Order: sequence, then structure tokens, then C-alpha cells
Amino acid sequence: MAAVLARAAAALTRPRRFHSACRPHPAATRRLFNSVTGEDVAFFRGVLGESGVVEDPSELEPYNADWLKKYRGRAPIALLPSSTEHVQRLLAHCSQRNLAVVPQGGNTGLVGGSVPVQDEVVLSLKRLSRIRSFDPVAGVVQCDAGVVLEHLSEYLAHHHHVVPLDLGAKGSCHIGGNVSTNAGGIRYLRYGSLHGSVIGVEAVLADGTLLDLMSTLRKDNTGYDLKQLFIGAEGSLGVVTAVSLLAAPKPSSVNVSFLGVRSYECVLKLFMAAKRQLGEILSAYEFMDHTSLSYPLKQLMNARHPLASEYPFYVLVETSGSNADHDQEKVNAFLEEAMENETVLDGVVAQDETQKSELWALREEIGPSLGACGAVYKYDVSIPHHLMYSLVEDLRTHLHPLVPAHRIAGYGHVGDANLHLNILADAFTDEMEEKIEPFVYEWISARGGSISAEHGIGYMKPHKLHYSKSPHAIRLMHQLKHTLDPLGILNPFKVLP
Repeated sequence: MAAVLARAAAALTRPRRFHSACRPHPAATRRLFNSVTGEDVAFFRGVLGESGVVEDPSELEPYNADWLKKYRGRAPIALLPSSTEHVQRLLAHCSQRNLAVVPQGGNTGLVGGSVPVQDEVVLSLKRLSRIRSFDPVAGVVQCDAGVVLEHLSEYLAHHHHVVPLDLGAKGSCHIGGNVSTNAGGIRYLRYGSLHGSVIGVEAVLADGTLLDLMSTLRKDNTGYDLKQLFIGAEGSLGVVTAVSLLAAPKPSSVNVSFLGVRSYECVLKLFMAAKRQLGEILSAYEFMDHTSLSYPLKQLMNARHPLASEYPFYVLVETSGSNADHDQEKVNAFLEEAMENETVLDGVVAQDETQKSELWALREEIGPSLGACGAVYKYDVSIPHHLMYSLVEDLRTHLHPLVPAHRIAGYGHVGDANLHLNILADAFTDEMEEKIEPFVYEWISARGGSISAEHGIGYMKPHKLHYSKSPHAIRLMHQLKHTLDPLGILNPFKVLP
């Protein structure tokens, strides 16, 4: 143990090298917190036992690096509590010792929000994995924060319900992390934000105080709605240890169509028609440009183009309902009209579950497929519908000839005006970041958009927050942070500038 701590201390005397996409937070360049000592480790072992404390450098690697391998910390220790009481005791100790803590779920984020910046203590919630209860009448499920989203989906499926959230990372991400980042996902169009679906949370504050807001009631108009503070706060105001979530009845009829269109204008025209004609059964409306689709087609084993020809843009439309005949009739009428007026040039409708999964895989694997080809600069942004794709086109012009057009991809959730902008490079460099930023952020801000639609702020964007929030709003956020975490030990250097 002494050797491990010595190596960690030695590392702290060396300046950390930040690559282009990981420019240091101003406060991260100076020492604000204490380092873990042998006495701290003894306390942690006394609470968690030997198996709940990770110190081996090789075992710490997945806790110190993010999914993109873009952000990397130097945590000398990771703690694995298995109960809310454990979290309380750990945070109380860390508060008394002024030890910074990084709460970590599935570590699938894209903005460096769940990995250390310096030598913070990693607090992994993966052992808080119990589904506590489900009320089939109210449709409310209560579970620990470490429950994997896919496992929760499988549990609810047995009870004929679904999680009102679906992500490409569902096999790894945790529901507590989803809530803490206010994750959006592919069915936001149908079920809306977690600010509406989460009806209760259990959170532990920086000093170890337990805040039990685990109501199962959809209506509770008694004072401030405190749970909302923790949804999207990225663990900076408190550690979410449990969630009370409103599940939706499982659809018995699902249709998936994959369509080729000639322009982004046709993407929007078709979206308006889908809302008008499909109405209450419309559950997802995703678009991707030709460049985006080309990557999963190249990277996925046995992947094949679903259409006979290639098109500039593609749309995936999903409907979910309770009456197969009724739903199919609406889908058929929608597609027939779209083909007749040539909004859609070609398309296919999945005929079974396998085909539905194959079509969805083409959309969900765009990000991972791009990542397999090099360093990817990812921008998750929200822009008024009619301007969404203009950013992709303008950035291609701006980056020419440094980046070829086929290395800039645009896709996303049309229903909630959420664009996923991806720039593929050989490596993360200062030159590339300086070329992309602040162009992208200034472009978005000038058009009334948001620099983060669903991935949060994390470590990547605190110094960009002013593009979307006023000085008064940022000042109030700092006041909230100081009130709930006066020492600033929870996820430091994240969210706020």
C-alpha cells in the first residue's frame, strides 16, 4: 500500500499533460484537496472489507479512463460500496478529510464527467444493483443506482412494462448515471425527459447526510421539488443512490421502417407528416446522413445496406402501440403517401424482431463504428430543427481541406432537435480542437441552441457553459453548489466553470 501511495504522490508532482480535448479546468491546475493516506485506506477497508477497495494499478485502469479513452485520471483508489449506508459513511469521512470524490456508474459518458481529473477517490456504485420493488398498478419501479439499464429493462419486460429510456449503451450504463446526467436517448420523443419520469430519488450529500425523496406518488406539491436538483447534476450536488421511476406499459405492437430521402428538408417534411399521421403511436424518429451510415456498414460483421440504392439521408421511424391492425394501417397510409409525393424515395419495413434489431443496430452502432476508425470529436447539441444539418454543412466548409467531408458525420434525434456531430481524426490534437472550437459553440449560441443536449457538461465543457447560460444563471448554479457541497469535494472540476 505504501508503494502505491508513494507512486501516486510522485505522479502529482509532475504536471498533468492535457491533450486538446481535455483542456484543464482553471481550478484543476492547483492543489485543492488532500491525498489519500494509509489511515484513510484502513478506514475504507473497515467499512467495505477487502473486496470493496481497489488499489492495484491494473485494476484501477477502467475507473481512471473514460469510454472514449479521451480523459484519464490518476485515482489511487476506487471504493465499491454495496449499500446506501456505506456511501454515507464514506462521504462523511471524505468530507472530514477534504478528499475529493468522483461518483461513477457505468462510465459510458462522453464528456469526461465520470473519471478523475487529479487523484480523486472513485466511488463506484456498481454494487448497488438491487431492484427494490415494482408497483404494477402505479407503474412505479424503485431500484438502486447501480442497476444496469438493460437489466432493468429485462426485469420490467417480465411485468409488461418498459423503462422510459433507451440508449445504445444500455448494456453498460447505470440507471443512477442516467438520472445524474439526465440522459435522453432514442425514445425521448415518446416518453420525454427524466425530469418527468423520475418521481423520486435517494441521494447522499457531500457530508454524508441522507436525503430520502423516494416517493412513489406522481403528485406531491409540497414545497420545492428537490429531486430535480440531482437530475442532470452529474454527481456534483449529491450522490444518487436510488431512483423511483415511472415505467410505461410495454407496447404489444412495434413497427420499424428504414427510409431513404433526398435532402434534409425531406427529413423534416417527413417528420411533420409522421407526427400528423402516426400521432400517439410514434415512438422514435431518427435521422442519419450518408456518411454516418457508411461507418456501421463497414464495421459491423455481416452488415448490409437495407435499401437497393444509396441516398443522401436516411430516416428510421418506429411506432409502438397496443393494436397491431390499427398500427399497421396507420403506418401503411403514412408510407404510401410519403412514397406518392416522393418525400421518401425507397424504404423497407421490418417483418420480424430480427429485422427490427438489424435496422436499429445500424443507427445505434454509428458512434462505436466511428470510434473504431480513430479519434472522434463528439458534439451533442440541440439546435432548432430547420438549422440542425446546416451546422454539419458549415463545419465541412470550415474544416476543408484539413478534414475531408466524409470524416464529418451528422445524425441524431429529430424529434427533440438533437444533433450528434462527429469529426473523425487520426488523433486528438491542439490544432484540430482549435479549428473546431470555438467555431461550433459560437455557431450554436448565435442560433439559440444548446451546447449539450443530453450528454451533460462533464469536464469537457465547463469553460463553454457561457454559450448556453447567462452569467446570472451560472452564478446561481455556483450558489447551489456551495450550499450543498461547501467544500466542493463532489466531482470537482466538472459542470461549473
